[in-house]
Amino acid sequence: MQQYDLIVVGGGPGGYVAAIRAAQLGLKTALVEKQHLGGVCLNWGCIPTKALLRGADIAHTLKEAKHFGFTIDNINFDINKLVQHSRSVVSKLSKGVAYLMQKNNITVIDGTASLAEKCLLDVMQEGKVTQYKAKHIILATGARARNLPGIEIDGDLVWGASEAMTPAIMPKNLLVIGAGAIGVEFASLYNDLGTNVTLVEAEKRITPAEDPEISQIAEKSFKKRGIKVLTNNLVQSVERAGAETVAHIIGPDGQQALMFDQVILAVGIRGNIERLGLERLGVATDKGFLIADEFGKTNLSGLYAVGDVAGPPWLAHKASHEAVICVEKIVGVEGVNPLNKDQIPGCTYCRPQIASVGLTEAQATAAGHSIRVGRFNLGANGKALAINEGEGLVKTVFDTNTGELLGAHMIGAEVTEQIQGFGIAQQLKATAQELAHTIYAHPTVSEGMHESVLDSLGLSIHQ
Repeated sequence: MQQYDLIVVGGGPGGYVAAIRAAQLGLKTALVEKQHLGGVCLNWGCIPTKALLRGADIAHTLKEAKHFGFTIDNINFDINKLVQHSRSVVSKLSKGVAYLMQKNNITVIDGTASLAEKCLLDVMQEGKVTQYKAKHIILATGARARNLPGIEIDGDLVWGASEAMTPAIMPKNLLVIGAGAIGVEFASLYNDLGTNVTLVEAEKRITPAEDPEISQIAEKSFKKRGIKVLTNNLVQSVERAGAETVAHIIGPDGQQALMFDQVILAVGIRGNIERLGLERLGVATDKGFLIADEFGKTNLSGLYAVGDVAGPPWLAHKASHEAVICVEKIVGVEGVNPLNKDQIPGCTYCRPQIASVGLTEAQATAAGHSIRVGRFNLGANGKALAINEGEGLVKTVFDTNTGELLGAHMIGAEVTEQIQGFGIAQQLKATAQELAHTIYAHPTVSEGMHESVLDSLGLSIHQ
């Protein structure tokens, strides 16, 4: 029986990062992966969607070309070439992860793992089971799309993310169920590529995890683009009707049956905890996810969990950060601090982009903070207007007494690249006064960040 200091189950952004950090710290390390190194994020999530959304950005630019004096005729679009670009990016990065495993002397074990007993794994490959022993085992098995009662992803009538990212032809009329980050990204993508999109959300607003002001701007923008948005509505069922699909939707205005070529289901995720042998060893779970402490420890000694399988927020960068913390705590690195979930940025790559970090205005008030809020409309930002992307808002929330940055919420051009500035400010515990005295380059869209901070102090210059 082969023995290791640490074995990681799952090769996604939590798993492979955990393996690399463990190897760097001198542990004999193995990683078990049943399908693709890089996990869902690299293969069917974060990376390929951004490659596709780049195509959507180009489509939008071409539509707006006349604004800048260009006349472009006879534009042809081939969805297969865009999908090919997306998959080629995935292939390169997956090979890159394999190289990193080799570089760090990490043993990669192909197969499906389950816990035989404490610190002992059964790995099945092609019907054969091999056992591996390790003092420490990290579960980083990720998550998968959640279905609705009576509406399940089948790859035909109802698409999940993988089918939505590899369409053979573009649907003319598309229903997207769920207006969280994944749903609005697909709605934005397909709309920019010429599809008529209907977006249905059970909550009262789209992007319900975001600050309400940001959601309001996003919904207004989507409707302006021609996306039909139905909030506070439920899709009760979908069924085949000849060559089309009929969706039965109920909301405040009653029930309606709408026809579509295709349906995308994007209503959240559930942890991959099945067939891991957890019940046999009494490993604690909650609502389909593993329960772990701030350093990734489960209730079973020697067993840890990081990433999506360990619960929200379900973000790749959260998984990677958790992985490093978990491994460093195992090894005994000094000064390891638990993950501060209030400092995890969230990014949504629809058009306009959405990014946030920390508490919303409502959350800060509910937590007992006395707050002051700054706002800056990007319609008054020179660079945003110069690139014809003046739609957007930067909103900052500060503690009145301490000046602490409690949260930042942005919608507009390239805000997913800018949010890290506020993330760094939180990490360094910068106050409103310190951010106000920071010099921001001109002309940049990020000047809106400065103006929002100034506004919170009653010092805004350009509005």
